[in-house]
Amino acid sequence: MCGTCGCQDGNKATVTNLQTGEHTHIDADGTVTTHTHDHDDHHHDHEHAHDHSHDHDHSHDNDHAHTHAKAHGNVGTTIALEQAIMQKNDALAERNRAWFAGREILALNLVSSPGSGKTTILERTIIDQKGKIDISVIEGDQQTANDAQRIKDSGAPAVQINTGTGCHLEADMVMEGVKSLKPKSGSVIMIENVGNLVCPALFDLGEAAKVAILSVTEGEDKPVKYPHMFQASDVMLLNKIDLLPHLDFDVEKCLDYARQVNPHIKVIQLSAKTGEGMDEWYDWLKAQSVQASEQAFD
Repeated sequence: MCGTCGCQDGNKATVTNLQTGEHTHIDADGTVTTHTHDHDDHHHDHEHAHDHSHDHDHSHDNDHAHTHAKAHGNVGTTIALEQAIMQKNDALAERNRAWFAGREILALNLVSSPGSGKTTILERTIIDQKGKIDISVIEGDQQTANDAQRIKDSGAPAVQINTGTGCHLEADMVMEGVKSLKPKSGSVIMIENVGNLVCPALFDLGEAAKVAILSVTEGEDKPVKYPHMFQASDVMLLNKIDLLPHLDFDVEKCLDYARQVNPHIKVIQLSAKTGEGMDEWYDWLKAQSVQASEQAFD
């Protein structure tokens, strides 16, 4: 996990509100700083801040931790640190979940490999459901605000969370994104996680459900190669089915693999490009939104 590989050491996440231009920086120690400036200034300041933080904190702390561990064989310390990280995240995730419930908000965590079509599915969903479902989006990527800009152009409020060297979103990052978005009660928040089929499975963000997106271009064995992600997901969207005539992809084998690791997983086959199967996705989305409202105070 990330506590072992060190990708989070000294890391700073940046939350950018595409509507207001406001930036919030989250330091590794939890310090939060918010300010507003133009794009050119942000580009310069962010690179300077990130390079300084990464070179100093990551190099010193991570090298020290690994050297200490190697010198003393202190595996127990590493495990304790990982447990503390997960416990803190889980506590913050429960806070998020209670916040969403109190406002009858449906929060979904979209997870996948890079290039599966998460953002394209979101774009089409936002456009097709305009006036039917109030959607806002938290975008997670290591760098750039490209996807958040695509979402904004589709007509939904969006914030971009850049994780730097981090390979997943965490609960505190999501809450900062939510504070910036200020979503309406009874709405839907789509959290597009960093493209990665490993670490996002381990980190609860306070979502009602994880939605795994798998493209038919990736191969039908992904569910058994990355079982933890598909075990943790309530739904699998099998995307890009319009390409099936051109691929050697066994749909039934893929579905069998998915159900081997998660017998209860719901599978929706769709194409965000052609629209095939999207109505089933929208029906599920509407049903979950209604359920979020009905169960808010159970």
